[in-house]
Amino acid sequence: MDELVLITGANGFVGSALCRRLREIGCFVRKAVRDRTKLLQKGIAASDDCEYGVLHDQSMEHETQQALQGVRAVIHLAARVHIMTDHAADPLCEFRQVNTTWTERLARAAAAAGVRRFLYLSSIKVNGEQSMMPFTEEDHPNPQDPYGISKWEAERALATVSSQTDLEIVIIRSPLVYGPDVGGNFLRLLNVLYKGIPLPLATVENHRSLIYRENLVDAIVRCVQETSAAGQTYLVSDGDDLSTPELIRRLAKAMGLTARLWPLPLSMLRSLGHIVGRQAVVDRLLGSLQVNSSKIRRELGWHPPFPVDQGLAETAAWFRARTFRRVMVS
Repeated sequence: MDELVLITGANGFVGSALCRRLREIGCFVRKAVRDRTKLLQKGIAASDDCEYGVLHDQSMEHETQQALQGVRAVIHLAARVHIMTDHAADPLCEFRQVNTTWTERLARAAAAAGVRRFLYLSSIKVNGEQSMMPFTEEDHPNPQDPYGISKWEAERALATVSSQTDLEIVIIRSPLVYGPDVGGNFLRLLNVLYKGIPLPLATVENHRSLIYRENLVDAIVRCVQETSAAGQTYLVSDGDDLSTPELIRRLAKAMGLTARLWPLPLSMLRSLGHIVGRQAVVDRLLGSLQVNSSKIRRELGWHPPFPVDQGLAETAAWFRARTFRRVMVS
């Protein structure tokens, strides 16, 4: 695979791992970054064999055309991510500007530049927040928050672009991604376990799908390579759904710790979440969200190369090293 691939969000959590993988298989990578000066200040560009292009949601037309020159595939990872507490006056408008409008504009520019394939990393939040049965690609979309709505609208915009041009669109909807360098709630959980804080989640009986970052990267590469992926939407996961307490136990074991779980009635947990204004967080801890990834396995022969426990072990090893460095610095 010696074609030039443009990656937006290339220096992010998923993008950094994806760039490494693409270079390993002989692909030429162009990273789309918001500000080249910051890269030069950090010395990143000098130590990296990737090309760089300046590209973001406010880019002018000539900047976009320059970034797309010679590109055969675009992997669009950059997005305004889900924010737990959003203080924007109109959150949906803010999400739409980046996740919907920019995505459509970039796809149209890609089509005009002769790009063959445009892979869009969407979110399982397009399907909904909780599932009684594992979500599939055939389910009616039911996004519940501005982030999910903006992602779904981007998917529809891309379908329109594809119908009007020769650009091949591939969409991947991902559940929670974890791995080294993870942030957000997963990092908060790692910190809670490290500090030995007891968690009142022993009686939770839910099922949640996750995906290890390297498994997601492998699925993205497969979707860029396979001709039959054109025009398809795929749901991906590790394929080993865990309850919240089981995730905590496995993660604690990987950290060399013992999970400290104790029982509390679910009704009381929900009430507490409402009182402290963390209802959405509690709902995720207690509710189920499962993904059926059989379509990509069947059509593309894709199977996650890394089992859950290996992914958790790699994440735990990164966290231990990170914690050790911080202790040494302090």
